[in-house]
Amino acid sequence: MKTLFNKHASARKLGILMAGGTALMLAHGVAMAGISGTKHDLSVTGSGNKFTATNGSSEICAFCHTPHGADTAAPVPLWNRVLGTPGSYTTYAALGTSSLDGAVAPVGSVSLACLSCHDGTQAMNTTINQAGSGGYNASGALQAGTWVGSALTATPVGSLNYATPSIVNIGTDLRNDHPVGVQYGGGGFLSSANLNVTNATAVGTPTDADFVSPKVTGNATTAAFWVDTGTAGRQKTDLILYTRTEPTVGNVAQPFVECATCHDPHTNAQATFLRTSNTSSALCLACHTK
Repeated sequence: MKTLFNKHASARKLGILMAGGTALMLAHGVAMAGISGTKHDLSVTGSGNKFTATNGSSEICAFCHTPHGADTAAPVPLWNRVLGTPGSYTTYAALGTSSLDGAVAPVGSVSLACLSCHDGTQAMNTTINQAGSGGYNASGALQAGTWVGSALTATPVGSLNYATPSIVNIGTDLRNDHPVGVQYGGGGFLSSANLNVTNATAVGTPTDADFVSPKVTGNATTAAFWVDTGTAGRQKTDLILYTRTEPTVGNVAQPFVECATCHDPHTNAQATFLRTSNTSSALCLACHTK
């Protein structure tokens, strides 16, 4: 299985010229501010469920990312957690429902990274490279710190780290969750030639007419897909589709729905880290024409 990922870069216009180092520090502060105090902030600054400030647990980013020693096979940059095995998950396809008409790939892409926190198979403070020096363990080890909170417990690697099943612990059986690793459009598009299009042009007609046609940038080999939610051009508030090249879809680059299609882990502007509001099912209706 080969997964393609689109690396996005962003820049902010500044009213005055700044030294490169200062600009980088400001950009880091903006990104961290989006997580600080949210449920994805497991550090001492967290909103209730957090680790005490011991040996690096005051660092917000360290529970997911590391500047050194990251898993280079991970589907997201500088990933600091141990990934599950794609075949260890039961997918939505196991339901055998006739309404699922898109191809389903093994769990992978960015969803595999999300599940390394949310499938309940390892402690939330399990990291590959602990903050500070001398804390590298390719198999993962517990980040120092004492858990303060009710929803999670810091149990050893390989153990369930959730007190009770919840939206936080979705487990490895994904049949009761919105499908991930599923081909967008209910079976792709009426012509694969539609993949080779220009920026912000509709891909073409989905095979299943109940789906909205997404936008795409690039071409058949460098395609980046998204479903527009109202603002011109690709935005973080759009529903991001992740390009995968799978045997199940003829080894042609295709847009797939993943966890991060609907959720942005770096901002809590909407409930449950949704990319856009789901008032009156607006997020659902961005993709589904119901």
